[in-house]
Amino acid sequence: MSALFAFLHHLAFVGLMAVLALEMVLVRDELNLERARKLMRFDLAYGVLAGVILIVGFLRVIYFEKGWDYYQHSIPFLIKMSLFLVVGLLSIIPTVEFLSWRKLIATGQVPVLNADKKRRLSAIIHVELLGLSLMLLCAALMARGMGQMT
Repeated sequence: MSALFAFLHHLAFVGLMAVLALEMVLVRDELNLERARKLMRFDLAYGVLAGVILIVGFLRVIYFEKGWDYYQHSIPFLIKMSLFLVVGLLSIIPTVEFLSWRKLIATGQVPVLNADKKRRLSAIIHVELLGLSLMLLCAALMARGMGQMT
């Protein structure tokens, strides 16, 4: 069962990275109705995958791996959780932007994404991808038992 939960956790993380990379590409391109719809769908998938990562990760820590007593003393784990929180908070900004397009898209209008908003969203997505990449580094350190506080 532990291996299944590890697989689900890793699969959701890969999916999260892929969806975020797709968002990054779509934000840079000229916005049209189809791209706006895709951005909204990808952002929804991003939220669902983040939820899966959180739930499965929690279950792994508590029930399937070494337990909370071990992980609470792991510096890479604590950094990884902090990064997850920061990335999650940053992701609110693009989500709010994409959700603000619902009424326009429902009426067949293309949302306006000026150059400043594009740069801002692109920068946020880049920082999110960096944070997720650093989480992978933390996971590798955790897997090798590095950074345990005594």
